[in-house]
Formats: sequence, structure tokens, C-alpha cells
Amino acid sequence: MSEPLIKFSNVNKKYGHIHALNDVSVSFDKGEFISVFGPNGAGKSTFLKLLCTMTSPSSGDIFYEGTPLKKLKDDFRSRFGVISHQPFLYSELTAMENLTFYAKLYGVQNIEDRIKELLGKVELYKRRNDKVRGYSRGMLQRLSITRALLHNPDIVVLDEPYTGLDTHASDILTKILVELFDNKHTIIMVTHNMKQGFDASSRLAIIRRGKLVFDEKRDNVTLDEFEHVYTEAVS
Repeated sequence: MSEPLIKFSNVNKKYGHIHALNDVSVSFDKGEFISVFGPNGAGKSTFLKLLCTMTSPSSGDIFYEGTPLKKLKDDFRSRFGVISHQPFLYSELTAMENLTFYAKLYGVQNIEDRIKELLGKVELYKRRNDKVRGYSRGMLQRLSITRALLHNPDIVVLDEPYTGLDTHASDILTKILVELFDNKHTIIMVTHNMKQGFDASSRLAIIRRGKLVFDEKRDNVTLDEFEHVYTEAVS
């Protein structure tokens, strides 16, 4: 049997006396779409930071295809694309200038073609030469999606990506996620949006008080059953 893409083994993360993540063991295979739910302060953001190598465990180990995190080189981070409610864009630059900067940072080939392709998907190509400071919240999030996908990452991580989006922007995001999932990217999304997270994913997880209290294939539960499980888990 092949190694899982990502494996957490008895992972703990402490910030002083705060135990943000508590003895988490879980594995993710290539091509899965995992939606992670939980109340505020449950440890979801810490989980994502550990996943993206933005911080290290206080104890326990994280493996990527069998290799411990601490033995991986810094350029391993290029395998990730991160989408959150923070766009990570420069407001005084145009969309084209922002994306060209990030594309060069990641060593993207055929930069103009790649940017044109992605801006077309998020319906922003006609606004490519506008400064980002004039973009609406929905446009900023659509542009941040483009930024995160420029280098065609293996693993796409989303931290509350639907926050503040209008219906149109939400539909575009969902469409892109479905397309990525079909192309066998691994997607891990933290969200409070129960229905969108449930409908899009192949696997569901719940974190409460730093512990993984639920982990199940989406096909094994209905939305009503999962909503009941979530209510019970976080009450």
C-alpha cells in the first residue's frame, strides 16, 4: 500500500498554556476533498497552519508521502496554494502586476497565457489593468483564487474562503473547486458553510477543542445526519 499524501501522527500544538491542537492523528490521500468544520477557537486555523508548514508541531510528527516535515526543504511549500479571507494582494498594483509578481516568484512558465486562462475563469480578465484597491470584496477573493492557483499546486488549502462573498463570487469559487477536484488535486477546506462544504467534498471532519472528533466519507452520511452529528459534537 502506498503512503498517504499527508499524515498527522499524534500531533500537538501549544501556545504557552493554550493547547490549540491535541493529539491529532489523521491521514489524507491524494485527490481527496476534505471539508473541516468546527466552532470558533476549535483549532481549525492551527490545523491549517501546521498542514501548510507555516508552523511546527509542539510534539508529534507530520509526514508528506512518508517524509517527516522537519526533513523537507523550504521549497516544499510551493506544492501548496492557499486561499483565505485575506487576499494577500498589493492594493497599489493592478491585477496583472500582482499576478505577474507571484508567477515569477513561483517560477511559472508562459506567465501571460497562464494569467489570461485563470482570469478568464474568475471573470476578471477585462479588469486586469485596474488597481486592486478599486476591487470589491468579491473581486478580491476571485483574484486571490487566481493567485493561489497560478503555479498549479498539488494541495489547495482554503480557510473560510466563502466569507464575505456574494452569490456570484461564491458560485465561481465552487465551480473552480469542482474542476480542481476532478483533476485530482487534494483540497482541504475549513468552512462554516455547512451545505457548501458538504456538497463539494468527499470527506468530512469536525474539530472541537483541539481534537478531531469526527472523520467520515461524505457518501456515508446525509446532510441532515451530518448537521445532527455536528450539533451533538460541538454542544
